[in-house]
Amino acid sequence: MARVSVFGLGYVGAVTAACLADAGHEVVGVDVNPVKVDMMESGRAPVLEPRLEGLVEKGRRACRLRATTNASSAVHESDVSFICVGTPSLHSGRLDLSSVARSCEAIGDALRPKKEFHWVVTRSTVLPGTAKSMIIPTIEAASEKRAGVDFAVCSNPEFTREGCAVADFLNPAITVLGADDPLHLVPLRDLYGKTSGQVFETSLGVAEMVKYVCNAFHALKVTFTNEIASLCSQLDVDARAVTRVFTADTKLNISKAYLDPGFAFGGSCLPKDVRALAYCGKQLDLDLPLLRAILPSNQAHLERAVEAVLATKRKRIGVLGLSFKPGTDDLRESPSVQLIKRLLGEGCDVQVWDKDVSLGRLAGSNRQFIQDEIPHIGARLSTDLESVVSQSEIVVVGTNSLNDEALLATVRPDQLIIDLRAPLPRAASVGTAADHMPGVYQPALSMRQ
Repeated sequence: MARVSVFGLGYVGAVTAACLADAGHEVVGVDVNPVKVDMMESGRAPVLEPRLEGLVEKGRRACRLRATTNASSAVHESDVSFICVGTPSLHSGRLDLSSVARSCEAIGDALRPKKEFHWVVTRSTVLPGTAKSMIIPTIEAASEKRAGVDFAVCSNPEFTREGCAVADFLNPAITVLGADDPLHLVPLRDLYGKTSGQVFETSLGVAEMVKYVCNAFHALKVTFTNEIASLCSQLDVDARAVTRVFTADTKLNISKAYLDPGFAFGGSCLPKDVRALAYCGKQLDLDLPLLRAILPSNQAHLERAVEAVLATKRKRIGVLGLSFKPGTDDLRESPSVQLIKRLLGEGCDVQVWDKDVSLGRLAGSNRQFIQDEIPHIGARLSTDLESVVSQSEIVVVGTNSLNDEALLATVRPDQLIIDLRAPLPRAASVGTAADHMPGVYQPALSMRQ
């Protein structure tokens, strides 16, 4: 049995407190609002949420759940403190972290005389870096103690929905436990030892970011579906029939497909079909901002790749991969072709390798594409990997047809590899910082897993 304090008795905090108490832990809820505290003390739920009232009443009867406005006593009577206060938006869009800061100050003040090690766990939704930039310094300043020595800060984002929050807490699809020192997760492992679903142990930054990725994707799905439905309506097409067929594909549509970070998309289908839908909406005087934003966003990702290469200040560049994806010689709207054109325009000396693209074998539209779009590619295109790599200061990897072992066997320690198959780094950090930026590294270093 763990001793837990929960700061904030809103939807997240009240559900967290009641569910942890129901699991057999000793829980005290903390809130600055005495009305919420009195409601929980009398066995009533401080917020309207199905099943919550019963859990609060049960926890009070079992003497495992209570509430107080006294933060100091709550911290002293617990080993783990959850921060579950709100982080609303300001008019600018920036998060209002004032409640989080006040909770940290209260916890820090209470920790000052406390001798035992204490865990602080953030369930409030905060942007990546908040734990390091605000939560830890605030607690350290108030407590005059050191993070990692006297207390630990972890992240445990919530994935509950109002209206079914209790069910989501008790039967989660995923549970995320974040800490930069895995040893700090020991009490959280005990708290969630019997939980259903997958449990992920990760860093503070990843744990903080996952919640935003989930919510942004949910918002994206709703908006995408509504834009498609609006377009269907204008075209006199049954939108529900379309989505029934669409969601039946669990190989590509409702799946992990296309959700691995990498380079921009291209090819003969995706760009032209997205472009056609956006144009169709324009013809119908239908505002479809999400569909319109897809191609500009894709182009912006390509520009980030160009900036990452140019930021190295190196001019001799080998690009591995020309077609829009491995296993084809289709060059139509290939992002690698656009990348090469941009680099050539910036005065770079570019050599290109692609095992599936040979000028001698190209015919029809692909040969015509090269003649029209990049007519000087013939002298730069080769199927000899070692030759292209040996002439380069930078090796830009844009294809999955080349495995890491084959790549490492051809590069020199003085060369820089920019891997477009990985998340791109900030351009300003390329070069001297290449040894610790994702997507950019020196071959002498071990390959990323």
